[in-house]
Amino acid sequence: MSRRCELTGKGPMTGNNVSHANNKTKRRFLPNLNDVTLQSETLGRGVKLRISASALRSVDHRGGLDAFLAKAKDDELSANALKVKKEIAKAQAANA
Repeated sequence: MSRRCELTGKGPMTGNNVSHANNKTKRRFLPNLNDVTLQSETLGRGVKLRISASALRSVDHRGGLDAFLAKAKDDELSANALKVKKEIAKAQAANA
């Protein structure tokens, strides 16, 4: 399982541990990933995703998974999230 957010594309960053003696050793900063099930109003079901905590806050701020995916760029989304985005768009077109 990769350490990458499925909605925002956030991944590990690199940096240094700096000791009191100013010795530097490489380290990794990992994103705060959580396995969540988000509800899609259009599809009427839950969607399991592995997203960062900040992405979860962004989904709530934008008004749910459907609204978030509508505005999201395709190159940032994972293959699973892109598939869900297309399903939602297809369902919304059929309802309209």
